Amino acid sequence: MAERIEKKEFVRRLAERMQTDEATAARWLDGVLEEMCQTFRSGCGLTLPGFGGFYLARKRDSWAFKFNPGQKLRALFGWSSTYRGSL
Repeated sequence: MAERIEKKEFVRRLAERMQTDEATAARWLDGVLEEMCQTFRSGCGLTLPGFGGFYLARKRDSWAFKFNPGQKLRALFGWSSTYRGSL
């Protein structure tokens, strides 16, 4: 299994990228994740250009949740991709 990082480390990295403090980065991350959940709860999918799309499909007694990675992620993982930029 691939190595993973915990939320605290992710927030630290995000704060560094955003050039802000960790508390602000944590609020942004929590806000984004909560808004994504609200979007899915409402039955809508979500497309984030450059990252990918999240799709919901109502099945008989359940929901199907799918993620279709964008071209940059496909290239990163060595999957078929038209992406030509830097990784």
